[in-house]
Amino acid sequence: MSEFWLISAPGDKENLQALERMNTVTSKSNLSYNTKFTIPDFKVGTLDSLVGLSDELGKVDIFAESLIKRMAQSVVEVMEDAKGKVQENLLANGADLTSFVTHFEWDMAKYPAKQPLVSIADTLAKQLAQIETDLKSRTAAYNALKTNLENLEKKSTGNLFTRTLSDIVSKEDFVLDSEYLITLLVIVPKLIAEDNECGLFTVTLFRKVIDDFKTKAKENKFTVREFYYDEKEIKREREEMTRLLSDRKQQYQTSCVALKKGSSTFPDHQVKVTPLGNPDRPAAGQNDRERESEGEGEGPLLRWLKVNFSEAFIAWIHIKALRVFVESVLRYGLPVNFQAVLLQPHKKSSTKRLREVLNSVFRHLDEVGAASILDASVEIPGLQLSNQDYFPYVYFHIDLGLLD
Repeated sequence: MSEFWLISAPGDKENLQALERMNTVTSKSNLSYNTKFTIPDFKVGTLDSLVGLSDELGKVDIFAESLIKRMAQSVVEVMEDAKGKVQENLLANGADLTSFVTHFEWDMAKYPAKQPLVSIADTLAKQLAQIETDLKSRTAAYNALKTNLENLEKKSTGNLFTRTLSDIVSKEDFVLDSEYLITLLVIVPKLIAEDNECGLFTVTLFRKVIDDFKTKAKENKFTVREFYYDEKEIKREREEMTRLLSDRKQQYQTSCVALKKGSSTFPDHQVKVTPLGNPDRPAAGQNDRERESEGEGEGPLLRWLKVNFSEAFIAWIHIKALRVFVESVLRYGLPVNFQAVLLQPHKKSSTKRLREVLNSVFRHLDEVGAASILDASVEIPGLQLSNQDYFPYVYFHIDLGLLD
């Protein structure tokens, strides 16, 4: 499972024995894997400051978890051609997330334990806020580029009524710079025996009969596309597509998107006209438009996401450690003496049973609260079940299911 429970109990003899008992019971019942969670000796300060800090850390904790989930989702979006490798890129200090949590060590260089707790919390909060600010600006730029590219792709892959025709037609298909003649592009519905909807044809006629031709075309359910061959505009459109593809490949993701080629073959029509889109004739600009979906290395956005996801995740676990310390002092009092333990439930179906065991083992920490919500006894001799929402000990939840 990708779920962890972080708890603490007073470090006196009675509670250390309770922790040993918890380890024995959970191990025999195959409920969880337990490890010590080491927290440094911080400067406590006043109890009033701890109460305020408790509320603030709760807010930062929620913000941090939300941020790393958004960053994980951004990695998914950027790695659209390699989604199966997303988990390999969600690391903390080079280690997988589970290993980092189970082998957590406080980073003394980055967050000196001798500083006041408020200062450490402020440093963590500012670090996360800066990462979020950068994430917003980078993802906004990525989404804008992606939207522009998708709009151009739609123009390249739609039907003949909507798609751009610049990659189908060429200069040779038109009578250009003529005072009397003009070439129109006409979309003709396919015959009954054909599968595709339409064919594209050129019709060259005198300029003075354009309106008459359009009227007759409409009567016969032909569509005249308003298209005028402009080499400069066609070149600009191709360059824009190439630039956007290059930007997304080089700046944002591991590979680029394969574009679909032009239209299929069209049959002749009873009118003596020239069919376009024959597969034997290369589409104009074809070499510029084809892209293969293959890895090209990491772009700056993916690299930034990986580095800053790691930083945000590490900060989040440090916040959990701070919360355990603060809540343990507030609940168990001074001098500071408690033991934190990290539990990893073995399976989802055992979490209720695990909670019942913990509540029974540590019910002596809150006899009054326990007495009010006792449930039926369980199979373990000497243990009494209590409600699963009851926490006589300090408890925090860590969910690594960031992509769920």
